[in-house]
Amino acid sequence: MTIESNNCPFCHLDEARIFYNSRLVKGIWASFPLNPGHALLIPHRHIARWFDATAAEQAALTSAIEQAKAAIEEKYAPQGFNIGFNDRKAAGQTVPHLHIHVIPRYAGDVADPRGGIRTIIPARAAYWKEQE
Repeated sequence: MTIESNNCPFCHLDEARIFYNSRLVKGIWASFPLNPGHALLIPHRHIARWFDATAAEQAALTSAIEQAKAAIEEKYAPQGFNIGFNDRKAAGQTVPHLHIHVIPRYAGDVADPRGGIRTIIPARAAYWKEQE
């Protein structure tokens, strides 16, 4: 999964989508949001994977989660968050430019939110049922 930076949708953004910009990272509103306020945190440098990022880029991305949370809460007032990234095709990565999803969650947005990100593999999500 390679893509040149001149064809990368995260390297050529509409400025109106950007809500945060630092030396290493930008925060944008998602084009295909899972919920209102879904944000993406993206390093300026065109890299595909978390493991390709420098320690400074990883720290800047992690720090930017607070910025995204504040921007989302100001506009949308969610009741929770899911935060994560997809690393490589097998994990669901479709745009080969590293990005962290900050997804606001709202009471009632799904019938049963238990398991959170574990639901990416539905058959293994409900681990608590084995303990009941």
